[in-house]
Amino acid sequence: MALSGMIEIFKDIQLDLMLILSGISGATALFMALSKSLTKERKLYLMLTELFTVILLLSDRAAYLYRGDESEYGYWIVRISNFMLFAMVLFIVWAFNKYLEIIVVDDIGLEKVPLRLKFTDWAVLAGTILLVISQFTGLYYTFDDHNRYLRSPGFMIGMIIPLGIMVLELTVIIQLRKRLRAGLFVSLVLFTTMPLIASILQLKLYGLSIINITIGILTCLLYLFALQDMNMIVNKARKIEIEYLKKESEGTRRLFTQTAEALASAIDAKDKYTKGHSSRVAEYSRKIAELAGKNQQECDEIYYAALLHDVGKIGISKNILNKNGKLTAEEYETIKQHPVIGSQILSSISESPYLSIGAQFHHERYDGRGYPEGLKGNDIPEIARIIAVADAYDAMTSKRSYRDAVPQQVVREEFVKCLGTQFDPEFGKLMIHLIDIDEEYQMKEKEEVKELAGKNELICKEYRSSVSEGIVISQNITRIRLTSVPDNGYPADYCIPSIILFDSLDARIHEDKKNAERLLYLEYGEIKFNGEVVCKAARKIKPLITRNEEAYQGERVIYEVEAVRVKDHLLIKIISDTAVIQVIMALPDSSRWTYIGLTGEHCHISNVSIKHDDLTVPETYIPRIAEEISYIDVPAGDIPNVQIDGYRSAATEGIALKNKLTIDFHTMSLPTARLVWHCPFISVYYSKDGRINGPGFHEYALIRLDGENWDSAEYATNKFTIDKIDDYYNWNDWKAKNKSGMDCTLSFRRKGNVITFKTENAGISITNVTTVNEDNGDIFVAISGDQCAITNIRIKEA
Repeated sequence: MALSGMIEIFKDIQLDLMLILSGISGATALFMALSKSLTKERKLYLMLTELFTVILLLSDRAAYLYRGDESEYGYWIVRISNFMLFAMVLFIVWAFNKYLEIIVVDDIGLEKVPLRLKFTDWAVLAGTILLVISQFTGLYYTFDDHNRYLRSPGFMIGMIIPLGIMVLELTVIIQLRKRLRAGLFVSLVLFTTMPLIASILQLKLYGLSIINITIGILTCLLYLFALQDMNMIVNKARKIEIEYLKKESEGTRRLFTQTAEALASAIDAKDKYTKGHSSRVAEYSRKIAELAGKNQQECDEIYYAALLHDVGKIGISKNILNKNGKLTAEEYETIKQHPVIGSQILSSISESPYLSIGAQFHHERYDGRGYPEGLKGNDIPEIARIIAVADAYDAMTSKRSYRDAVPQQVVREEFVKCLGTQFDPEFGKLMIHLIDIDEEYQMKEKEEVKELAGKNELICKEYRSSVSEGIVISQNITRIRLTSVPDNGYPADYCIPSIILFDSLDARIHEDKKNAERLLYLEYGEIKFNGEVVCKAARKIKPLITRNEEAYQGERVIYEVEAVRVKDHLLIKIISDTAVIQVIMALPDSSRWTYIGLTGEHCHISNVSIKHDDLTVPETYIPRIAEEISYIDVPAGDIPNVQIDGYRSAATEGIALKNKLTIDFHTMSLPTARLVWHCPFISVYYSKDGRINGPGFHEYALIRLDGENWDSAEYATNKFTIDKIDDYYNWNDWKAKNKSGMDCTLSFRRKGNVITFKTENAGISITNVTTVNEDNGDIFVAISGDQCAITNIRIKEA
């Protein structure tokens, strides 16, 4: 009953459905005519399928409407409409076949159209001829006396021809399925299979136009699939084009970079004291630009300008550039011409005007006392102000004929002193921040060690006659692998590598007493690879040697060294086939650095490799052999005391800032502290757990009690004010007060996202107003610092 009911409903609506589908097909043909996304041939045959479908559906509808109409008008309408029904099916199949031929040739790339598709043209012609003949013979259908359509015995011939053509087309589609795009394949299969299914139903359900309505729906879908497929091709082509242009751009950029680097290397090679200078200045300039919030393009421009900032030295005599002594006034004036020469060279690159700007103005000073034009302040192009900072930093941290590289902390002091005079205050301050976070002093000229000379070997004669550059040891295990061979004529037991454990401002070993004092050189001890140890400044050394008596040791020995430091304890493991040597060293304190200097006696050390683990070891990793040195072993206040041995190495608990907040505490610089900024830092921040560097950490302000601050423009803006009040004498007095210890009071007031901070300590008055740019709700305060002890912390909330 349900099926028969659906059939009756379909009969009732099929005439309206034909009218709707014919309208859709006509509109589709119009849209197709206006479309520019399809090729002309493809558009033509798809339009023909739609137009033939319109005629098919309107003819079918007319045949139903005038069936049994015995008027003369009805007589002709019934005959013409039934003729058009059979003809349009053939023509639709033919147009679809032509569309399929285009796909086979253009999309798949076949040189020849398959014979099965060519056969279709003849089959359609034969079908058309038979259709005409049937009009006179009644082969397909006849009409009774009441002008009603009746199927003839030859009716099946009229159906088999178009359906047979579709079967042939389907075999071609299936054969080529792997070479057809998915959407296109689906549309072609639907168009050739659904009419076959509809024809089976049509045989059983006389009086319903299932085939014609199905074809009407499919021709509309065919265009939609074709349009989608063409859009996909266009998008793919666009992506390919974009990818090609991107690769071409990257290739051009890579070529430009390689050319610029080659030119920069040629410039640096002319001056034996500036090897790698241009590349380092370019890297430092990029880092400053990134911190200043520049976009990628601006950072790239600054990098390339810095890379070529000294190109004018090409025009300066090599004798002047490499002169060991002091330059004469005339020679100095010659040197001062290199920015002008550089600008003239680079000005010909019209596509990149920033290159000549960087070259011409990088020796201008913020106070107007630079050269070549004596520009002042913001009159100096920004790109040149950035390069000037990076250039000065590298000049100080690189070796020269008349001096060694300046220690980084001394360089920092020089930048603090020259803010607003030699350097742009903003970019100079960013350079200071880069120095602060460069805990392992990586931003410097990498000196090629004596005998090691940029290679992976060290030739040692007398003990300590050749020593490697310092290898920093931290809470991440450092792994050193090396091979040692004794000198000819010396016993193997006597010719062994050694390591020297030390600290100095420049991470190098100093035998000269004057340099040792100037660079705060401190030697903790020595460890020879046979287990002998020498304790110097270390508090205690405890060696443990496990020997493998059965192992044979030839002249060529491979050693693996593991070194790690946790606070004031150091663990060294030296592993070879014959022994495992473990040495625990108790250092004088937790604040100084620890470096390994690789040396030996009458041995050739080669195949040296150095790696640092990514993960830190736990604080219990090294067994203690001496008491921990603590400067906070006094009663605590409202929260635990904290000892900060290095730059922000520890911090207090986070204190929630709701409205008004006062924090009182006692601070004392550690005995190793020697610089102005070895003092407490105040951090204003947000994190999910309320701790510094906790999940979601955003720092809004970092204020140091010596009067410096750091803020992130991404999360907040700060207005910082510092005044020296009546009891301020000088920085030496300020450091002395820090050393002896002083009480501090911090005042905070929060109104929404605005935080006002005030404090006065040892003659320094600081006010900072922070405006937070985000709405996280919670804001926290914590005390950190560098080489100081924070005790007796008292918290008062209003």
